[in-house]
Amino acid sequence: MKSASAERASERAAERARAIRTVPQRNSEFDHLSLDGLRGYRTALSAEEGRVSYWRRIMQARLDVVRATSTGTQAVDNLRDVLADVRVTTTRRALIEMVADPDGELSELPDLSSLWTREVDLDDPVATQALVLALEEAEEQLSGYRTALHKRIGAATTELIARYREEPALCLVALPQPPAQRSPVGV
Repeated sequence: MKSASAERASERAAERARAIRTVPQRNSEFDHLSLDGLRGYRTALSAEEGRVSYWRRIMQARLDVVRATSTGTQAVDNLRDVLADVRVTTTRRALIEMVADPDGELSELPDLSSLWTREVDLDDPVATQALVLALEEAEEQLSGYRTALHKRIGAATTELIARYREEPALCLVALPQPPAQRSPVGV
């Protein structure tokens, strides 16, 4: 039996294979966005995915440390202050406003900062287990959110390709333009 992550990876690979054979079609979900708006949306999604991936790795690391340690959290304490102020949720609302989220894919995320800074007595198995469960839940929520971001990045990319196929000259707008030539003085 495949694990859930192996199954998701297999589904994504199959979806990519189908996408290669399929001519990208316009999606009315993006009709309200100009080409620049669509590019900006895709860029914002990619930046948010980077932040989510970062926090997911942080939660996984904290989970590994909590599981592996039965005394103190010295290594975590050194990092806690540096990482506590970073937030993932700031961009989420803007992304939902740019393109509606009817399926609720970009759901609320846990308060990662407070979860990261939560201190427990690792000699207390009940408190430790509660932290492990909270970290596992946060990692699962971040993974789901990240998957939803990947789906939206794919949809925005498909929309860009469809627009470029309809009007190939639009591709040229993305290329850097040479500096304007000046006319000689007095001509």
